[in-house]
Amino acid sequence: AASEAREARARAEARSEAARETVAYAAERIAEAQEVTPEALRAGLGTQADALPAAEVLETQVAALRRQRDALGAVNLRAEEDAIAVQTEHDTLLREKTDLEEAIRALRQGIASLNREGRERLLTAFEQVNANFSLLFTHLFGGGEARLVLVESDDPLEAGLEIMCQPPGKKLSTLSLLSGGEQTLTALALIFAVFLANPAPICVLDEVDAPLDDANVTRFCDLLDEMTRRTETRFLVITHHAVTMSRMDRLFGVTMGEQGVSQLVSVDLKKAAALVA
Repeated sequence: AASEAREARARAEARSEAARETVAYAAERIAEAQEVTPEALRAGLGTQADALPAAEVLETQVAALRRQRDALGAVNLRAEEDAIAVQTEHDTLLREKTDLEEAIRALRQGIASLNREGRERLLTAFEQVNANFSLLFTHLFGGGEARLVLVESDDPLEAGLEIMCQPPGKKLSTLSLLSGGEQTLTALALIFAVFLANPAPICVLDEVDAPLDDANVTRFCDLLDEMTRRTETRFLVITHHAVTMSRMDRLFGVTMGEQGVSQLVSVDLKKAAALVA
């Protein structure tokens, strides 16, 4: 019995020594991994020693967590700085996006305002020119009617312009169906209609009377007289027609008195007529 007691005591001491070694080893591991004592770690966890799972269970959990950690790869020590930089860039781009959207809205509003004002001005000018054109056409042709028509679009800014005219004794038609002389008179009526709406200081007419016969040249000259009375525009007419020349206030000609030498000649017809009288 005494020998059995000694053996039991020896086994107990061996187990106790093994337990102390295990505790010491665990304390070393805790100190190495967490840099705290076992008591401090347990206090931080707020767990009683007898409430902890078995060591084997804890080892299994730790191993699983380590595998998960290793699967994540290396730790990016600059992750926080990178996140701050990305967030800063995101905020900057968001502000720029907001500013750009606001600029686009302002630009669209400006374009809409300009288009609205442009349509109003265009329609006002169109109505004025159309009224002038109708009167001048009737004056040039001694009757008939003519008008301007916006075509191809309901938007005045995108619409085309068609000239509808009806000389005396003819059907209403487009400009292309008229004779050369009629087209010339119609074009002159339109040009002068624009001048009446927005007179310019000077107007140069280069042989516009070339397709006209004498009767129509006279009508053209009558219209020029009317335009000079109603506007302050000076008309410079380049012509070879004697009737047109006779109706001008002053003539300018170029002659070659000597070979290779051009000379400008000017005649005031009103003064010349007074001298002759």
